[in-house]
Amino acid sequence: MEFTGAQRKRQRLAGDQRNTCYPHSLQFYLQPPSENISLMEFETLAIDRVKLLKAVENLGVSYVKGTEQYRIKLEAELRRVKFSFRENLEDEYEPRRRDHISHFIVRLAYCQSEELRRWFIQQEMDLLRFRFSILPKDKIQDFLRDSHLQFEAIKDEEKTCREKEIIASSPSITGTKLEDSVYKIPFVDALDLFRGRKVYLEDGFAYVLLRDIVAIVLNEFRTKLSKALALTARSLPSVQSDERLQPLLNHLSHSYTGQDYSTQGNVGKISLDQIDSLSTKSYPPCMRQLHKALRDNHHLRHGGRMQYGLFLKGIGLTLEQALQFWKQEFIRGKMDPDKFDKGYSYNIRHSFGKEGKRTDYTPFSCLKIILTNPPSQGDYHGCPFRHSDPELLKQKLQSYKISPGGINQILDLVKGTHYQVACQKYFEMTHNVDDCGFSLNHPNQFFIESQRILSGGKDIKKESIQPETPQPKPSVQKTKAASSALASLNSSLGVDMEGLEDYFSE
Repeated sequence: MEFTGAQRKRQRLAGDQRNTCYPHSLQFYLQPPSENISLMEFETLAIDRVKLLKAVENLGVSYVKGTEQYRIKLEAELRRVKFSFRENLEDEYEPRRRDHISHFIVRLAYCQSEELRRWFIQQEMDLLRFRFSILPKDKIQDFLRDSHLQFEAIKDEEKTCREKEIIASSPSITGTKLEDSVYKIPFVDALDLFRGRKVYLEDGFAYVLLRDIVAIVLNEFRTKLSKALALTARSLPSVQSDERLQPLLNHLSHSYTGQDYSTQGNVGKISLDQIDSLSTKSYPPCMRQLHKALRDNHHLRHGGRMQYGLFLKGIGLTLEQALQFWKQEFIRGKMDPDKFDKGYSYNIRHSFGKEGKRTDYTPFSCLKIILTNPPSQGDYHGCPFRHSDPELLKQKLQSYKISPGGINQILDLVKGTHYQVACQKYFEMTHNVDDCGFSLNHPNQFFIESQRILSGGKDIKKESIQPETPQPKPSVQKTKAASSALASLNSSLGVDMEGLEDYFSE
């Protein structure tokens, strides 16, 4: 990859050339991009792609994939980040270009570990499944050909000859008439369907219905993407050697892209007398746990003080209030006031940007709490959904008056590693709402949304009805852009995308 200090201009392509570059709204991402983009656009595309994939993950556990509600929500998210999703729309070149380049950028960040690769592949597969499901039938054959999949739809005469056998072998057909297109595919490419006894075989070929071919397309995509990620990982050290890209790639997979909650309009409006009441009404479980431990033990270790102290700062406590709050509690634990002033007050002032480098620290996001500094014995920080034993978590939820059905829903989400969605489900149950109307990414967001509901900002259900399945969540809030790992760079610097080819191939 080559970087220059000169301003690069984006390629200007005529109409036919633009259509040739991206003939479809979906693709297998077989060829890396080869144009020049600025580092600012590089970062913006990366963040938008991560936001999209996280939305795909949230929707996947909130709705049944393929349902109308799922499609509507995912289409809205694609529109929000301005990526391609549907054929036959006017001026689709730019959304398809953004989709293409952003995939390869995020591929660089998510090839670094097996866990990241597995997550990336799953979300990209779900995204491809959605796009394939809305692809017009007359475009499917062209897409298969352009993706180097040698699957041909059989002619009507051949379909008529085998109609009875195909219907008998395909449980997805309920009638006696074969209306779907049928594809003749080598047997080895349809092993999953064969294993499930869902396909008709003859002479080494599988006769696959159009409605079932998506499973084969996704399997091919997974195979190709998995291999591509492995190849990219081998070449990653060459990319990371550039000091301008290395910070972004290292932090992108664990990045929080929402509001930082460092400054609030309600600074000083919360009194210390309100905190106990707020902790039971508007705190997320992670902060509720810390507050209870502080009141019980009159002390928290450093990890707990940092996590809870910055949260309190974010909800509106002033520096003076924070010093008073922590001092009063620690003194109750028989700590000498002078010892507190000498050993702890400096750290509190430091977190407010009044000491040391004068850095105004921001409250921890859900991702930071989940992925960094796991608690050890005697600690109370961290995420209860991520770091608690399931049985202890169940007991804690029971103490919070969550219904047995609600507890089972939350534990199912935790088992599937959907920790933030589990916390969002907790929010809905404790606030008696069917749909909280946001995607939870931050403990301070939990607090603000709770206060909005309790103050009458949203309609509250009249009756408490436990839903059968996890509830839907719209797209992530439109918030301030994340603090950039490349913010200090000159936005005119360009990235020569032609060099990317070396990192995505052998």
